[in-house]
Amino acid sequence: MKRNALVFATLLIAILAMLAAGKYLTRARKHGVITLVGDVRGVPAPDFELASLDGKKVRLSDYRGKAVLLNFWATWCSPCKVEMPWFVDLQKKYGNDGLVILGVAMDDSEAPKIAQFTSEMGVNYPVLLGTDRVSEQYGNVEFLPTTFYIDREGRIISKDTGLLGRGEIEENIQKALASRVAGVNKADTSAAEPTHAKAQTTAQ
Repeated sequence: MKRNALVFATLLIAILAMLAAGKYLTRARKHGVITLVGDVRGVPAPDFELASLDGKKVRLSDYRGKAVLLNFWATWCSPCKVEMPWFVDLQKKYGNDGLVILGVAMDDSEAPKIAQFTSEMGVNYPVLLGTDRVSEQYGNVEFLPTTFYIDREGRIISKDTGLLGRGEIEENIQKALASRVAGVNKADTSAAEPTHAKAQTTAQ
């Protein structure tokens, strides 16, 4: 009995120590997909490949060296409609500083309907077609909007669920922009932008 109690106590202490040292359970495997769980600050953002509205393949890693605002949304989501004009303005304001906003549409609607909606909203940033897999990778996105702020080195600095004020969104963007990739100057970060990114923005 005493031995079993000692083993249990040792295991419990080890688990608590792991949690304290890591601050979070960064990843859990589910159906072979690496999934973010817990406090994700400082965790590398999972890479993915998604189709854009014009059919091109886009990977998150294409934007290494940029600060990325990754926004999961849907056309039927009322809070999403509130924040989208803010994103448009913030992309204009901080685009030259290295900000890239990526919208991930979690609709069941087909791409042409989503494209029509984004055109009506004046969206000036790339919109990608979400999948169950990318939802799982980012912790099984259940509530919209859900937004991840990713620094220039590809680490998550913040995750927000629901509608925030514009000021809070802008503050998180500034934090993401403040990071620097080792060996890359601010003036050089434009090289990290995929050659198709500007074409996507123009098309939308």
